[in-house]
Order: sequence, then structure tokens, then C-alpha cells
Amino acid sequence: MAVLPRRDFLALGGAAAVAALLPGRAFADIATGTKLHGLSAFGDLKYKPDFTHFDYVNVDAPTGGIFNFAPPNWGYNQDTQTFNTLNSFANKGDAPPRMEMCFDALMVSALDEPDAVYGEIADGVTLSDDRNGFTFSLRSQARFHDGTPLTAQDAAFTFKLYKDKGHPDLSLSLTHMVDAVAVDDRTLRLTFSGKQSARTVLNIVQFPILSRAFYTANPFDSSQLNPPLGSGAYKVGSFSAGAWIEYERVANHWGRDLPVNRGLNNFDIIRIEFYQNRTAGFEAFKKGEITYREEFTSRVWATAYDFPALTAGKVVKHEFPAEKKPAMQGTAVNQRREQFRDARVRQAIALCFDFEWTRRNFFYGSYERSQSCFEKSAFRAEGPPSPEELALLEPLRSQLPAEVFGEAVMQPASDGSGRDRKLLGQAAKLLAAAGWKRSGDFVVNDRGSRLSAEIMVDDDTFVQIYSPWVANMKAIGIDATIRLVDSAQYQSRQATFDFDLLSAAFSFSATPTRDDLEVFFHSSTANVSGSRNLPGVADPAIDTLIDAVGAAKDRETLTVAMRALDRVLRARRDWIPSWFLANHRSAYWDMFGFPEQKPDFGFPVEALWWFDKGKAAKIGKG
Repeated sequence: MAVLPRRDFLALGGAAAVAALLPGRAFADIATGTKLHGLSAFGDLKYKPDFTHFDYVNVDAPTGGIFNFAPPNWGYNQDTQTFNTLNSFANKGDAPPRMEMCFDALMVSALDEPDAVYGEIADGVTLSDDRNGFTFSLRSQARFHDGTPLTAQDAAFTFKLYKDKGHPDLSLSLTHMVDAVAVDDRTLRLTFSGKQSARTVLNIVQFPILSRAFYTANPFDSSQLNPPLGSGAYKVGSFSAGAWIEYERVANHWGRDLPVNRGLNNFDIIRIEFYQNRTAGFEAFKKGEITYREEFTSRVWATAYDFPALTAGKVVKHEFPAEKKPAMQGTAVNQRREQFRDARVRQAIALCFDFEWTRRNFFYGSYERSQSCFEKSAFRAEGPPSPEELALLEPLRSQLPAEVFGEAVMQPASDGSGRDRKLLGQAAKLLAAAGWKRSGDFVVNDRGSRLSAEIMVDDDTFVQIYSPWVANMKAIGIDATIRLVDSAQYQSRQATFDFDLLSAAFSFSATPTRDDLEVFFHSSTANVSGSRNLPGVADPAIDTLIDAVGAAKDRETLTVAMRALDRVLRARRDWIPSWFLANHRSAYWDMFGFPEQKPDFGFPVEALWWFDKGKAAKIGKG
């Protein structure tokens, strides 16, 4: 259930202004009126204007071969179990993962820097004196796949379209965009109102640029199975709706030799097949129908990787280190439902989840308990608030739970029995304090209505994992159930917030912006269909702290603001933290080459790796 909104996108940096980009300097201090080749939120850019390639790629990687994989992450309206549209950027429908590989962007991220991007379609950007305007110079060689020029008119059209009709992952960052203007074919100017975050541009420069001609002739909606005209390293090849899709490498891709692209996108074909459950996908991997898989089921990782191809050395089982980015995995408790608006009810539900028992019986000891909304990062709050955090929190004291000002809220460890009487007793007392009284097998409110809680899932694996949690909720009087739905229904109900409890995993950028956080936690997104604000968080105090993150002038103040935000989110109990894994559990048929050093801030295997003919021949896959 690893959903990765593709907003892990970073920023731009300076050519002649490199000297101005000193450590600790904020984006707002970068010189205006000077053409920049990239931008970093804080500090120097690693790569100078004349760089030839990123350090983490193999510029001599051969091209060729097929990479058939099960995507471990996805974003926008994408789905790994089915697809019924090829428009990945609309707010409805189910699109196949990796459609974004068919499009280029103004800038692209460097995966070995926490907050830097460099020019792709744009060879530079100039900031206006008031820092509300960004003028991009576009490369004259930029082309769509049909050979027509990619112009500033296409880019301006794209940003306006996203603002008006795009998926919330796109439209919300453009809330304060005033205009997108093509000054001429090669010059794009984006203007903002001044209300935007100082680092808003760090998100939008990586949005896929669309063809104005294509989406003038074709509707921008979720009914499209007509392959869109793109400009990227890949284009849509053969496909069968809901079953499989192939992306074909564009041999004459206009940007193939740009510094930001050299050594990347080496496979001739990237193929994705769609399975209704994990078991079917694993069986396909064992047969070699899928050649790369990241394993998310601990039982399978611990016990099922003993099939003939692995024991014969044809399949490799390997763990790669996780990225150095904040991550959140948990269960959203939907406060649009009246019964979940009291934090004591949400806390009681959380106390019913016995992680220690689950870890031993289902996870084979491989997962750690999540505590933070920004796990695996320096943004995780620890201990009592620091003086710097208190400076942000004290003015909001009357609006915040008292727990915010003590030790950072932690999920208590159980006795591992699966039914910890102490924790369940605490949960029952919380329900009683919130006005839920026992009546027979259930608790009811003053109107006699039961407290019901349905966990919605889209895979049998979670039915097994969550059944003991449901049993514990029933033990304290909650009318708890699990509902297994198909992937399309799951996607639709998540987008329209039609659920009680729903689990998800997300990854944030290494340098979160206000726009990143608004999609998840801001009151403005609580009722925006398709947003990631699954619990319906609508709290002015949270909004204020998100503003503080957006206003951070250096990484130190950013960290303080993020820790303060984490502290409040944990005390509110909008999300019930679940678990996290320190590494990528990967398995692959031994027919690939890859860089020895994995970059710290991304792991796009399909872009970084390459087909090794010699290895493939040895295992009969040549």
C-alpha cells in the first residue's frame, strides 16, 4: 500500500549567482535578474553550470532489453491493480503508474541532493525583483514525440489546465499562480500573487508539460485511452486496458544527451502488468513474467523466497537502504464522520492495535513501529519541546492539546499478547469519557447509536493483518468491521473520502515545502476531492505551523517548524501510526546492472538500472 504522491520534487539553482548560494542562505536571498541553471532551497548547488551528468548514474550504461516490474510506488490518480484511462493528471479515473515518464518538465531533481533541481526543458530561470515572477528560457531543441516543437505556449497552457482541472497533487500548488504567459515561443513567465510559499516554485517546475494541440483536440478527462502526445524519454506502446501496458523508449528523444538525462532511461521497454492481489503478482515473479519486485509482505519475504529460480541463483534477493526522506505510514481516521471527531475515540481505536503481536505473528520481526508523521528523518519530534519549538507553540497553546507541551506522543508498547488488558482498559475508559456507554455487546451514544468503525482495504493481506485489531475493537464495544473492495472502488472512495478508516503510506521531499504539507494536513484541503488529507484535518493551529514551515529561512528553522508540526499532529491523533521498514526489500532476476552507490533521495530502478546481456544469457533470459 505504498502510495507515493509525486510531489517529492525539489527546486532550481544559480549560474552566475552561484557565489550567492552560500550554506544557510534562503531561497528568498537568491539574486534576482540573473539567469540561474538550477535552484536549491538552502545552500550551494552540488552541480555547477557546466556539469555533464549526475554522479549516481552510469553514463556508459547500454540501452536495450525489457524491464517488467511491479511498481512499488505511484502517485496522482494511478493504480497498480487496474487502469481505465491514460490521463494520469486528471482528478478521476485509474491511470497506470509511470505515465509521467512520457513527459518532460521544466526542471528535474538531483537524487543525491535534498533540495535541488536542474534544467531540462528550461535551460535557465530568472527571478523578478519582487520574487513573485519566474521567467524560464526554454531550449529550442525541445520536441514532442511527433516532431513538433515544445513551446512556451504549451507550458503556459499546461499550468493553466492543471490549476483549473488537474489532480490536487498538481492544482493545489498552483492556487496562488496569477498567470502563465508565453512571452514568445521560448520564454515562459509564471506570476504568483505573493501569498505563495517562497518555495512553491520548487514543486511546480517538475510538473509534466503537456501538448496544447493534443488537449485542445482531446478532452482532458478520465475517459481517455488515447495515448497522449508526450515529449519524454518514453511513450505509450502496446497496452490492454486494466491488464498490462508497455512504455517504449524514444530512441531519438530530444533531451537524451542533456546532463540531467545522461545515463538514465536505458531500457527499451518498461512493462507493467496488473494483478488483483499480491499473491498473483508474486507467482508471476517466480515464473519470470515479472523481473523486478519490491516485497511488502513480511511473511512472503521470510518464507516464500525458496523457489527454484532463486535457489538456482537466477533470482537475487537483496536489501537496498531506504531514502533519507521523511515518510509516513498509518491509518487515517475520517473526521468527516461524526463519531471520530473526538480525539479520545481516535486514541481508543489506536490502543486496540497490538503492534508487538502483529510484528511477531505477521511481520517476522522485520518492521519497526511508526511514531511520527515524518519517520526516518530529523523532523521527528523527540522528548519535550525545545525552546525554539515553544516559540512557535506557545502562541497557539489555547488551541492545542495539552499533550503537545510534554514528551512527544508515543504509541504505547503492548504486552504482545494480542489482547493487552491494560491498554484495552484504557481504551474503554476513553470511550466512556467521550460519551459512549456500554449497552450489551456495543457502546452507544446518547441517541442510542452504536460506535461503528469500518476499515477499508483492497488486498486480502490487510484483511489478515487487521482482523485482530477489529477483534480488539469489538472487545471494547466498537462495532468494527473490515471491508475488502476492488481497486477501482478503493481509489474512488479514497478520493471522495467515503470511508471510516483507511491505511496508506506516503513519502515527503527531503526539504518539505508548505505546498507539500497543505495537501496532507491543511484545512484548505480537508474537502478537496483527491487530496491526501484523508482524515479531514481542519485546524487553524496546524495551518499556522504549516505557514511557519513555508517561511523557514534555513534548514535549522525548517527543522524546528517541522518538529513542532509533528508534535501537534501526533497529539491530535488524526493518523494512527503503523509501521515502517528501514530498507527496500528487493528481488530481481539477475539480468540487470545498476550503479554501485544508490542515491540518498530517490530509487527509480526503472530509470537508473540497465539490461545486462551477459547476465541475461547466463540465466536463459538473453
